[in-house]
Amino acid sequence: MPLVRAACRTGAVTLAAGRTSDFYVDGKQVTLSPAGAYWFGVWILQTLADADITALGGPSIGADPITGAVVTLGHQSGRPLRGFLVRPAPKAHGLRRQIEGPLERGDRVTVVEDVVTTGRSLLQAIAAVEAAGAQVVRVLALVDRGEGGATALRAAGYEFEAVFTRADLTEAGAPPPPP
Repeated sequence: MPLVRAACRTGAVTLAAGRTSDFYVDGKQVTLSPAGAYWFGVWILQTLADADITALGGPSIGADPITGAVVTLGHQSGRPLRGFLVRPAPKAHGLRRQIEGPLERGDRVTVVEDVVTTGRSLLQAIAAVEAAGAQVVRVLALVDRGEGGATALRAAGYEFEAVFTRADLTEAGAPPPPP
């Protein structure tokens, strides 16, 4: 998908995990665009077609536009899912929530993210979701940078899938076609 390739940058950049990398994917350029939000939302709904889940969300800010797209498209297509957002830490004021949205004890959920590097922020969000009494069934991402995140998630017992890998976006030729 040209939109995903256009979100890729080469050159030294410091990642959220504090490491430096020569490859960066600005997932928000995809998930906040009309075409990207629609396409990724449709892919997620197709991927979850037979999954028994009631809600979807993930770490704020990467999961925010994804969650909005999926709950909207799900409603339009007759597959309503509730959305939620997970803050890195509980809010210091107001209701002091770490999870925003109608997540309920006993929910079976999918956790989403735009770009996965080490999986650290996803595992922190998953811990918060599970502490709230929900069960994480799947983890989906737009891009797996291939820097240990998929391995960490699977080692922790989570089913993980990404649309693209770093290899898809850096090798010659087109990435896989959209669904």
